[in-house]
Amino acid sequence: MDEADMKGEVYPFGVVGMANKGDCLQKGESVKFQYCVLGQNAQTMAYNITPLRRATVECVKDQFGFINYEVGDSKKLFLHVKEVQDGIELQAGDEVEFLVIFNQRAGKCTACNVWRVCEGPKAVAAPRPDRSGGEGCVGLRRRRGWAGWGWGWGGGSVSTVTRAQPGQLCRAGSAGAEALASGGAASTERPERPGPLQDETLGLASVPSQWRGVQGIRGETKSCQTASIATAEASAQTRKHADAEVQTEAPEPASLQSVPQYDGPRLVAFLRRVEAMVTRELNKNWQSHAFDGFEVNWSEQQQTVTCLHTLGYPPAQGQGLHVTGVSWNTTGSVVACAYGRLDDGDWSTLKSFVCTWNLDRRGLNPQQPSAVVEVPSAVMCLAFHPTQPSHVAGGLYNGEVLVWDVSHPEDPLLWRTGLTDDAHTDPVYQVVWLPGPQHGHRFQVLSVATDGKVLLWLAVGAGRLQLSAGFALAVQQLPRSTKLKKPPRGETEVGATAVAFSSFDPSLFVLGTEGGFPLKCSLAAEEPALTRMPSSVPLRAPAQFTFSPHGGPVYSVSCSPFHRNLFLSAGTDGHVHLYSMLQAQPLTSLQLSHKYLFAVRWSPVRPLVFAAASGEGDVQLFDLQKSSQKPTVSIKQTQDESPVYCLEFNCQQTQLLAAGDAKGVVKVWQLSSEFTEQGPRETEDLDQLAAEVAT
Repeated sequence: MDEADMKGEVYPFGVVGMANKGDCLQKGESVKFQYCVLGQNAQTMAYNITPLRRATVECVKDQFGFINYEVGDSKKLFLHVKEVQDGIELQAGDEVEFLVIFNQRAGKCTACNVWRVCEGPKAVAAPRPDRSGGEGCVGLRRRRGWAGWGWGWGGGSVSTVTRAQPGQLCRAGSAGAEALASGGAASTERPERPGPLQDETLGLASVPSQWRGVQGIRGETKSCQTASIATAEASAQTRKHADAEVQTEAPEPASLQSVPQYDGPRLVAFLRRVEAMVTRELNKNWQSHAFDGFEVNWSEQQQTVTCLHTLGYPPAQGQGLHVTGVSWNTTGSVVACAYGRLDDGDWSTLKSFVCTWNLDRRGLNPQQPSAVVEVPSAVMCLAFHPTQPSHVAGGLYNGEVLVWDVSHPEDPLLWRTGLTDDAHTDPVYQVVWLPGPQHGHRFQVLSVATDGKVLLWLAVGAGRLQLSAGFALAVQQLPRSTKLKKPPRGETEVGATAVAFSSFDPSLFVLGTEGGFPLKCSLAAEEPALTRMPSSVPLRAPAQFTFSPHGGPVYSVSCSPFHRNLFLSAGTDGHVHLYSMLQAQPLTSLQLSHKYLFAVRWSPVRPLVFAAASGEGDVQLFDLQKSSQKPTVSIKQTQDESPVYCLEFNCQQTQLLAAGDAKGVVKVWQLSSEFTEQGPRETEDLDQLAAEVAT
């Protein structure tokens, strides 16, 4: 299409359409891009967007410099020399092209990927002064028609001043130097040569030498004294005493109770008479199974599900942000939530928050979090550290993974991946803490994103997360365990949306995908991934088994903490599938909603209980021991049927369940006793369910 046909057209775009997703594009900047037509609505979208930025270097000193480019309220753009490509040493006046990124630690934009387009004017070295003590001379040349003079400096008298006239070029040679040194007038009888400038002789200018006057060094000694310091000593002594006496009542001697007398022969006769009857009843009770598995519970019974807390952060709710993730810390007393957006739109530059509330604190204010962390990009997920109560990891919309210490709200950021070639290029949808391979006390952060990569990050100091291992999901390497839809033409990676690890095998995990099919994967996989994505470590192919797909993308998976082969998945088709690791088809499929299901979690204390969050504003609790078709309890989280995006059981205080919704609210529910007390033969029923074969 010609450029004339595109004038006046407006093309929408998203962060995934940027050629570099970390680039901070400003309103009014010139860009070059391609466009395409998407979906059934034939919407035209811009992609492969590259800003056309060119400016001059204002100054460079040591490792830093500034570019003459306006960003926001600042007229200059900060530059670090390590961002200059090919190791070129920039100078003031050089013309450069560059990208603009937002530096979260500094809180401002900086330049990166700086390329020099052309060199600026070279500075002319000034002549050194004559320090012999005599008077020196120097020529001053001015180019007529130019804005400035070329200056030399020194002591003595200036013999001649030459001015360039249009049509002539002035060249300094040995003859000119001799004329200047001798103090005579420079020869003006020079052959005329074609050119834009010519020389012109001006009058003499005298500059008295100051060199001798500054040789003598003057020194003066002065001193000052403050007023004498006054000191004083003082003492104080208090004395207070009181006497008190306590007297108990005199003890009374205990009277000895007389031992009752009984009739021995009559007692023996009674026992012999009832012996046969008591023995018969004891044998009958011994053979009965009426109380098998019964355990006495002396705690107070909770008959209903009640809402204990309704938490929210008004500034985030005022921006229309959603609660995209919730997590309990290792003590079970602090709940954290991530604010972001899960609907359509470009939220890469939207400021969002991570908030925490300590539910055990006195005077808890549900509208004032205990800690608030501001984040420059939307937070899509978060997870508390397994042993450090204040450390929380989060995944951002721009592909970064960060770790904060919420006990230091003034400077909470501990580590970050940065926007490097190793980082994700799509939003991060889940993060998980895993023990280190060699040190059990050190933990790694695993992240999954829709760019098809599963990455393991290790903190290496200096505030940086370094890539320690990586996996990539290539379409051509997926196991063909079941019939899958053919991927779109040209698509080679499978986007991951959720992850869950087995409680029985630390290397085994399940991935939810955009294609709707769960994948059984292993951290011990060795096969190289068939991908061209850049990485500092070799990427491996983790998929070992493919399960039967949902009718849409899978948003959540959860492995059973009581059985090594069972896991749940929930997707946009409104169904929850119960799978066995040993077969592709689900053991059972439950339709819980006519809209999306965004989260599903197994109970940490009941083997047959799980919870699901729906797009209709409900939190549904299932007890498979009572019914395998309908929920035992359906909790109304939102009154206007706004979606519930996330939920988490509390593993320490097992009666608590937290859920976050599209209104920016986190509700903490107290579960009834039927969801926290394990029933008789429940584990055996779970084993029997896992042994079933899908029909």
